[in-house]
Amino acid sequence: MLKKPSTFGLVAAILSIVLWLILNFFNPYSNQNNNDTTLITLFMLAFPACSAIISFSISKKILMLVAFIWSLPLSLYLLMTPSIFLLFGITSFTYLLSYILMKNNH
Repeated sequence: MLKKPSTFGLVAAILSIVLWLILNFFNPYSNQNNNDTTLITLFMLAFPACSAIISFSISKKILMLVAFIWSLPLSLYLLMTPSIFLLFGITSFTYLLSYILMKNNH
């Protein structure tokens, strides 16, 4: 089994940051770079991923739950898109899975 149950959250957070970079700077579905969209997705997708990384680093399970709740609205929206960005929904729910595993481990 995993040494740290928050490893799932760490992997999801790294994937979210990579997806965020693709969404904003290498998006194959858009040829424009809108600063408002970049800022919104930074706060709603990248910052929760940073919270999950911090949660992994300092073993605070509440930060993993915060990452899930914080990223959920936009992740649910992107989950309904027919593109690679539906993976944001999966990463968000992986934060929840990681939180549950962390809670059950202690």
